[in-house]
Amino acid sequence: MSYVRTGAERLAADPGLVKGGRIGLITNQTGVLRDLTPTPMALRNLAALFSPEHGVRGTVQDGASEGSGESFGLPVHDTYLKEGAELDGLVAASGVDTLVFDLFDVGARFYTYVWTMKDLMGSAKRLGLPFVVLDRPNPIGGTVAEGPLLDPAFASFVGGAPIPNRHGLTVGELALSLDPGVEVIRAEGWRRDLPFAATGLPWVMPSVNMPTLDTALVYPGTGLFEGTNLSEGRGTTRPFELVGAPYLDDRFAPSLNALDLPGVRFRDLWFMPMFSKHAGTAVRGVQLHVTDARTFRPVLTAVSMMYLARTQHPEEFATTPFLDKLWGSDTLARCLEAGGDPRELCPEPATPEGGLLYA
Repeated sequence: MSYVRTGAERLAADPGLVKGGRIGLITNQTGVLRDLTPTPMALRNLAALFSPEHGVRGTVQDGASEGSGESFGLPVHDTYLKEGAELDGLVAASGVDTLVFDLFDVGARFYTYVWTMKDLMGSAKRLGLPFVVLDRPNPIGGTVAEGPLLDPAFASFVGGAPIPNRHGLTVGELALSLDPGVEVIRAEGWRRDLPFAATGLPWVMPSVNMPTLDTALVYPGTGLFEGTNLSEGRGTTRPFELVGAPYLDDRFAPSLNALDLPGVRFRDLWFMPMFSKHAGTAVRGVQLHVTDARTFRPVLTAVSMMYLARTQHPEEFATTPFLDKLWGSDTLARCLEAGGDPRELCPEPATPEGGLLYA
């Protein structure tokens, strides 16, 4: 097994890698060393913590945060949905000299931790503070980028730069693509083709609806169902692996399997979300079973699912305006509304582009 040393491990072993006195650490429950020691306990010279969506402890649902407070004996500053002058003021008032980022991303454009990073990079630049990224592996791999680029006209907190849905970058590489002047402490021993299970690193739930690596594999695609009236599995124990709606029937799973999509099979099932869409209602749908993570195309898979749901149930299937933000343009919603085939919107998988640090 290959053992990867994250940027956090390297900084804990050599505090001199970051110059400058009082450090503000941007982190949450995913900031741990290999032995599960939290980085706030392992790093020196910390003066404050800055938390993203879901909070520093990762206890709350999407679209919320835990607020400011204290953790590990340090003040916690809640950054969620703060930007510009408000965020600058928060950082300046904390009295830190350097900002250090240590959050575990899952490789999907609409996962918000990287946009917290982008906003705080902007604050650091405006305030004249160094910004350092403690790099970690991309858990779903670094060999493939999939999906269309975001149209800047649709930029939001679930997509702040023109990158694909599945970007194939580490947080350090993404930071460099946004600002080549950012300092990155690399993850030693990681290769783009190295499966997460072979890194020797623990899986720590990045958020309450991202319980497993299986979830992360499908999320760049099935996360798009948040912009439809199908349940994306929130309120179940397998979020984003289960997709369904009250109006789906026994044609859905066999039709999906007949498409012979790469690296995935679909199991017909019923489930009942305990919260979120269709809470308390038994819905029919499918569970995605990824059979080959190397060939699986989550974005193509999700739009194929939407295409069949729309084709089989044109009166019931519906999208919401949020789909435009998740997709990064209005092309998917318009295609579905017109009865078109959205698979035509999916470019062929490509090699990731940006400030690549790893072979």
